[in-house]
Amino acid sequence: MSERFGERVRAALRTHGPLCVGIDPHAGLLESWGLPQDARGVREFGLRTVEAAAGLVGVVKPQVSFFERFGSAGIAALEDVLSAARAAGLLVIADAKRGDIGSTMDAYAEAWLTPGSPLEADALTVSPFLGVGALGGAFDLAEANGKGLFVLAATSNPEATGLQRSSSADGATVSSAIISEVSARNVAASGEGEWGSFGFVIGATVDWADAGIGPFAPFAPILGPGFGAQGATPSDLHDRFGAMAEAVIASESRSILSAGPDLLADAIRTRAAEYREANHD
Repeated sequence: MSERFGERVRAALRTHGPLCVGIDPHAGLLESWGLPQDARGVREFGLRTVEAAAGLVGVVKPQVSFFERFGSAGIAALEDVLSAARAAGLLVIADAKRGDIGSTMDAYAEAWLTPGSPLEADALTVSPFLGVGALGGAFDLAEANGKGLFVLAATSNPEATGLQRSSSADGATVSSAIISEVSARNVAASGEGEWGSFGFVIGATVDWADAGIGPFAPFAPILGPGFGAQGATPSDLHDRFGAMAEAVIASESRSILSAGPDLLADAIRTRAAEYREANHD
């Protein structure tokens, strides 16, 4: 079996710091970069972002939807971007938020987490809101292939608040229950002292007390959207995530990508340094 994903993330964060560059070819960004609104445009956008990020950060996160909107040609473009990123030594999180039951979920997992698959990534974002148990096949395949999952747990969009903050008879919130159930899988799958390979999506703007969550064990990577354009800054890292800050993958996209292709590497370098400095304060 390959080295566990959790340990690969741990090493990447130690080497490069928390910054993760999102690869989000919004229509407006394509226009500002001078690229066409088609599959050729998103391919060029993605490959340029990979080239700029390589060696400066440890993780990139393509947002699948911006490629899917151009159909089969867009998916082919995404395949090229995923392959280039992994060849450049970057850990790749496919932000597809898949979630289903039975053989359907298993097929999603096979597409994204199978070595040699055209869509192979190092990890996949998944939705547990059909039940964490419905993701069982994805957990098993990820573990077998040295891959990871990032399970939506406490997101910062206001539409999610009612569902994720609701609580059961024992007082645990939905977010807390998700973290507990996934953490139990990490305990079973990880070696002593290792980080779990099944991480969580917890928004950087989420109030942990309000969400009913707290530090968890074993350590597992936290994908933290909400930095950059959504308001959180590197200096907020420890205030927002406390004792779990060292496990955070701080995802930024528009705030960095808006620098444009010619200044993108400089923007990544500067922002990555800010996160490393904040992480050592």
